[in-house]
Amino acid sequence: MPSTAMASESLRISIYADGADVRDMIAARDAGIVRGFTTNPTLMRKCGVSDYQSFALEALEAVSGMPISFEVFADDFDEMERQARLISTWGDSVFVKIPVTNTAGESAVPLIQRLSAAGVKLNITAILTLEQVLEVVNALDPNTPAIVSVFAGRIADTGRDPVPLMRDAAAIVSTKPKAQLLWASPRELLNIFQADEVGCHIITVTSDILKKLAMVGKSLDELSLDTVKMFYNDAAAAGFRL
Repeated sequence: MPSTAMASESLRISIYADGADVRDMIAARDAGIVRGFTTNPTLMRKCGVSDYQSFALEALEAVSGMPISFEVFADDFDEMERQARLISTWGDSVFVKIPVTNTAGESAVPLIQRLSAAGVKLNITAILTLEQVLEVVNALDPNTPAIVSVFAGRIADTGRDPVPLMRDAAAIVSTKPKAQLLWASPRELLNIFQADEVGCHIITVTSDILKKLAMVGKSLDELSLDTVKMFYNDAAAAGFRL
């Protein structure tokens, strides 16, 4: 059975750790599994982050020069732009996450076009349709690196198969040489292999999914026996009697 590191090295896709716990970032970095990191305000709030910039600077030190994305949190496009330009100054490895719309559903494409043309490396987030992918990719400057984050896991949550959409998205993103397609919000380890097969450049994974990489290639007979033992041991530990 391959090690976790070997399992990740066999893939073309880059695995990024998604979270806001600096200790987890350091562990992922030291394990040699991930090639970048992403955060968002929801994950930061769950981890008790109250000072955005202090957290970001600590995270930047933890990731040791690997790419990391920090998201704007304004809803007004002018303020989004101010925040984006500030965040972009924090380091060469920083990508600024811009939501594809604001909370009123108004498109962020004009802002994306301005920032990309100005050389700001963007990670456009919360994308769920091919129409959004096309609009965003058309707005990107071909000379500026960018990440196009499509929330495949949320698409799957609606009962739709995200694989055909992600394959089409990969073809669209390929028209901009410095743009990368990111499979966001995976729900299971299998999604890593699906994303790799359809041509995604990046997939974000939580620490729980990262731990499952050690199971790649494991014998199903062995896994079946492990499952039986788990049920038996848990019943014994609970002291069940009939």
